[in-house]
Amino acid sequence: MKKLLLLFVALLPMMQIWAQPDDSEWADPKPGDQQTWNAQKGVTLGWGSTDVRYSRSQPAKGTASLRFKAWRGERVSAQAVLSTNVNLEKVSFNVSDLKCGSQVISTDNIRKYFVRYVMTDWHNNKKDSFLLADRLAPLEVMSVAANTTRPLWLDVRVPITAKAGLYKGTLTLQADGKKLMLPLQLQVLDHVLPAPSEWGFHLDLWQNPYAVARYYQVPLWSQQHFDIMRPLMTSYAEAGGKVITCSIIQHPWNSQTFDPFESMIAKMKQIDGSWKYDYTVFDRWVEFMMSCGIRQQIDCYTLVPWQYKFDYYDCATNSTKLVECKPKEAAYRDLILPFLRDFAHHLKQKGWFDITCIAMDERPMDQLEAAWKVVQEADPGYRIEGAANYNIEGDIAGRMYDLSVEFSYDLLKPEALAQRAAKGQKITFYTCCVPDRPNTFTFSDPAESAYLGWHALACGYDGYLRWAFNSWQKNPCQDSRTPRWPSGDANLVYPGESSIRMERLVEGVQAYEKIKLLRSHFTEAQNQQLEELLKSFRVTKYDENVPAADLVNKAKEWLNNQ
Repeated sequence: MKKLLLLFVALLPMMQIWAQPDDSEWADPKPGDQQTWNAQKGVTLGWGSTDVRYSRSQPAKGTASLRFKAWRGERVSAQAVLSTNVNLEKVSFNVSDLKCGSQVISTDNIRKYFVRYVMTDWHNNKKDSFLLADRLAPLEVMSVAANTTRPLWLDVRVPITAKAGLYKGTLTLQADGKKLMLPLQLQVLDHVLPAPSEWGFHLDLWQNPYAVARYYQVPLWSQQHFDIMRPLMTSYAEAGGKVITCSIIQHPWNSQTFDPFESMIAKMKQIDGSWKYDYTVFDRWVEFMMSCGIRQQIDCYTLVPWQYKFDYYDCATNSTKLVECKPKEAAYRDLILPFLRDFAHHLKQKGWFDITCIAMDERPMDQLEAAWKVVQEADPGYRIEGAANYNIEGDIAGRMYDLSVEFSYDLLKPEALAQRAAKGQKITFYTCCVPDRPNTFTFSDPAESAYLGWHALACGYDGYLRWAFNSWQKNPCQDSRTPRWPSGDANLVYPGESSIRMERLVEGVQAYEKIKLLRSHFTEAQNQQLEELLKSFRVTKYDENVPAADLVNKAKEWLNNQ
């Protein structure tokens, strides 16, 4: 026994062991009415709508059948709802192969999730908290308590090789010996959507590797850390993600996230006053993200931080120093210029210089201009990425390779868009803690996420930026509330899980790609119909009297009929 114990201890360092935090759900502060559950007839199952977040504490009624459409190569979602007034200890469900004559879409192409609940609150009333369906958990089996509704989510990824036709299959749910079945039909259309790596939509969701290390309690940049991150970052690539987020200074956003961003590049001032830079972490992070499929752009934050503070290690005093300086000051140039020159040399050695952007977001124009001059002095080949929540007219915006404007910003005129396109420059839009709608908060209507892709298309933008892909709060699987921002503002995905918001966002990105593919083949009548349709999305102020689902579903139906 003693020898076995010693062997186990010896093998521990080689084993992939990391913390498995609690992912249970919290109690509902607004429990359902018992009378409604008394009317519930045992266990029921029906097809629901992906536009609805079903309450855990109220019975849900679905339909007996489902028919939806997809292109070859497209990823489409469906939602079923289980309601029960009795305890169910073991609930599982499967989807059969989808068949169209001799043609088969294997069940291997269908991902299935139990929809789980997180705590949220309203943006304008933080005291009003409630449970809301959002997490998509890839569990094989789970228990469902009496007087509970549990949605089931399907993610069908139609192979590019699939033949057009009507495919039929069955969702089968097993619960403590009971078996319930729902038929489904998928109409595969004779159009092909290429792989996400080939999409033109510029999707930029900021990744936070520091949140992953903290949540799973693994050493930062250890092999365990990278192993845990791989499925998460691969899911970003599968959504069409194009940009790698790199922090090149400590706390570029003044520690606004629960897990602050540290510098991926060490800066050391030698005893003789010269500088030495260590790019080990930066290189490992970029190489890892590229191995996950994100290879188009590297954004480095930032030379214009919120607090204008920069740290470095001073070898002469064996201590970390903090310098406070702004881009207009001599101390800024003395600190930043040698770094940028060395960084450019390193990027060129790695073959990454041409895809790297020095990123600056929501900073005063005069500070951006001063920082630009230092960047250009270091190497005129550097590209600049910036997000602006103010008037962007002027030289600095025109020189930005990748510019993102806030949703409510005045729409750019066609000639301005054409000028940027002619220079190979990108323009996207972003949402953050504003606007209230449309957005990707946990309390947002699910269709609002899909709306964003249609908005990008209607406005002539190249894509969409969101400041937080996975900047998780302390208990992300239970609580989406944040002290400073709307619930869900800090993350689109959960540890080991996607979300309803993320899946619907992908839907909008795919719609953008589909229109881009079809547009050149449209007749004059089709183009007129499209322009009329896009008017509802070409806005800077969202009409809250019109549900996003109405607009998106109308647009989706038109698109699928082309």
